[in-house]
Amino acid sequence: MPRLLTFLIGLVFFYCSPGQDVSVRLGEALKKLETDPQLKHAIISLYVVDSKTGKQVFNKNAQIGLVPASCQKVITSTSSFELLGADYRYKTEISYDGKIEEGVLKGNLHIVGGGDPTLGSRRWESTNENQVLQRWVSEIKKAGIKKVEGIIFGDQKNWSTATVPDGWIWQDIGNYYGAGASSINWRENQYDITLKSGNRIGDVCEIVSIKPGSVKPALVSEVITAERGSGDNAFIYLPPGANFGYIRGTIPIGENAFVISGSLPNPSLSLVYSFSELLNSSGIAVPKQEGWISKAPFFKLNPLYTNTSLPLDSINYWFLKKSINLYGEALIKTIAWEKEGFGSTEKGVDIIKYFWSQRGIEKSALNIMDGSGLSPQNRVTTDALVKVMQYARSKPWFYAFYRALPEINGITMKSGSINGVRSYTGYVKSKNGNEYTFAIIINNFDGSAPDMVRKIWRVLDVLK
Repeated sequence: MPRLLTFLIGLVFFYCSPGQDVSVRLGEALKKLETDPQLKHAIISLYVVDSKTGKQVFNKNAQIGLVPASCQKVITSTSSFELLGADYRYKTEISYDGKIEEGVLKGNLHIVGGGDPTLGSRRWESTNENQVLQRWVSEIKKAGIKKVEGIIFGDQKNWSTATVPDGWIWQDIGNYYGAGASSINWRENQYDITLKSGNRIGDVCEIVSIKPGSVKPALVSEVITAERGSGDNAFIYLPPGANFGYIRGTIPIGENAFVISGSLPNPSLSLVYSFSELLNSSGIAVPKQEGWISKAPFFKLNPLYTNTSLPLDSINYWFLKKSINLYGEALIKTIAWEKEGFGSTEKGVDIIKYFWSQRGIEKSALNIMDGSGLSPQNRVTTDALVKVMQYARSKPWFYAFYRALPEINGITMKSGSINGVRSYTGYVKSKNGNEYTFAIIINNFDGSAPDMVRKIWRVLDVLK
């Protein structure tokens, strides 16, 4: 009996020790990190479970809500797969009112938006602006239209006019990564500014060009020339819908064509003008577009062409791989549009929080403001992130979700970063075959962000 007991104890130790060992080593690594001067005033949350069993491996502050930054995108992603479906496609309708007589449209053309964030995107050949507009022109020619007497409406009915979510900061919303979403999005709501730095440090930089040029805001440069190697520290200050703003910050000396990107203040108007220009150059006369109406008066519309997007799993790939904030904001509004009939961030947030509350995540653990994680007001627990990641593993769309996660430091994981925040959530397989699902968030660290990242990676290396 003693020998049998010893054997059983040894057997238990053999099977448990790997998990115990990684827990101990994680604790030691995290304790060392906590003593680092960069984290003197910071807070850390780390939660790790065994991917196969779901059993807890390590827990440090897993129930404390922290700013997750772009790790929040995994919540929007998985929610979209479940609530919209992996095959969900956006539709943009090209319609007209009035009637066509002897090649003349005695009425107006309508672009009826469906929220497609990929319309005009350079990421796929079928979505780039030239391909999209050429298809539309071709369909108008097929309908026998050679002249349009009316105008082109950018119709955005049943979507919120609040393109930017509450909680986004002034420094972000004018820049490409702070592009808001509406029912008509175009070229990922992005335009590019070329700057030329001064001859001396402290000189004001010059705006060389703004492209595309059909509809561009009037911007004043207050950007200052800085030392070589200082990088891109220029920010555009331009409210949504406005046509006048400022560029502030710094770029390095010796730059003749330094490009920064902004968020189009009115993507629908930009699309209408680009479409109008191509129609005219293709021999279809359209009056000069003097303005833009977000909600056209009531017309009986005749469908002419439906522009269909790639499926959600393709959109999700770039959403997670390149962390495109616009896609997240479009998805959360699309969920609201499809489920409640009105595309708003607030409705989308409510639906997502309710969905996860029915799957074991308290609403208070998902105190979110947007679909991308850009707002510093978001608060999410690492426990919630891990539960979402574990939930995904059991679903038929998991492969599409998993392949969209970047590989960082040899680990398949999503990263998040805003000022004073670094976060990661993902999956890792250790050398001994154990599989782990994890989430780590650090808020309010001090000093160098790259240094902080390397220190976090050293903690996560324990799981390899």
